[in-house]
Amino acid sequence: MLARAQRLRKNLPAARQGRGFRPVVRNCGHNGPPATCHHGWVSDDSSWLQRAIELATDSVSDGGGPFGAVIVRDGVEIAAGQNRVTSNFDPTAHAEVQAIRTACTALGEFSLAGCTVYASCEPCPMCLAACLWARVDRIVYAADRDDAARGGFDDRRFYELFTRPRAEWEVAVKSLRLPEAEMPFHAWRAREDRHLY
Repeated sequence: MLARAQRLRKNLPAARQGRGFRPVVRNCGHNGPPATCHHGWVSDDSSWLQRAIELATDSVSDGGGPFGAVIVRDGVEIAAGQNRVTSNFDPTAHAEVQAIRTACTALGEFSLAGCTVYASCEPCPMCLAACLWARVDRIVYAADRDDAARGGFDDRRFYELFTRPRAEWEVAVKSLRLPEAEMPFHAWRAREDRHLY
């Protein structure tokens, strides 16, 4: 793993600073050869999406959920992930999160600036947030939240939930302001060697 990470660092440009990024979320229904894609997107998005779809399909065969993701930088696959929620007993083990964890470990970085996430399905709100925190440049997906809903998954319901006032949520979200609430942030700002992310 260490040797692979060193090779990746040698062959890939240094990650840009994570501030001021503008991730692009795209859904391409194009199924033809990448060279004929009328969107004019860089790289062969269709091929990487096909890889993500294959990972998702293989995940089902292995007892996982029907989701797959690939993280690519400069045309090189950095990491792949499959949904492992039920097999790992981990509700956060979505394909995109798995791929992000693997990619960051491989690169020895917590920023995936310069990378594209290819997902077999539109990322759920958790995975979308994880991609944003990872500072990826682009997110490209195949199926969407409506396809996921037909498959029995809550992605669309969660997206809709965020449009409603929290008072209407089934899960109670409560703010209880304590006098010490800002202490962790005071400690953070006082630390000169902190790593901004």
